[in-house]
Amino acid sequence: MQKIAKIITKIIDFVYSPFQNYIPRELFRYAVCGGGNMVLDWILYFITYNFIVGHDLVYFQLSTFNFQLCLTPHIASLCIVFPITLLTGFWLNKYVTFTHSTLHSARQLMRYILIVAVNLGINYFGLKLLVEHFGWYPTPSKICITLFTIIISFLGQKFFTFRR
Repeated sequence: MQKIAKIITKIIDFVYSPFQNYIPRELFRYAVCGGGNMVLDWILYFITYNFIVGHDLVYFQLSTFNFQLCLTPHIASLCIVFPITLLTGFWLNKYVTFTHSTLHSARQLMRYILIVAVNLGINYFGLKLLVEHFGWYPTPSKICITLFTIIISFLGQKFFTFRR
């Protein structure tokens, strides 16, 4: 996996050269990695919402507690896609963007999960607001919310999760 990270880093740094007078290298790497992970998130969300969940309510029966949980299709899609992009985002940030952090990997992961949990909350309540109350389509709603969380995520990852 380290070799893949080095290849990705070399490609990003090659593309970075025309921008080096305008954008710090770390910010550029974050933008490319975060942008790639964001596009992966949108694609997986679209596929999950439209072809896996299929616009239907999703029911979970918790027989141990005799409890049934019902998720709307846009929230069920979010729950399916979230763990995938959580792991790819952490891996890209740790091994490509913020490589100079001296914090232990387990601590980084826990901090990363904390920042992502904040973003997940914003995503959840944002989707509820935009889809259920304003009647927007789920995929454009998800894109708008993600654009908002980019700022929170960068600052949190740089100064908290992967600090030096």
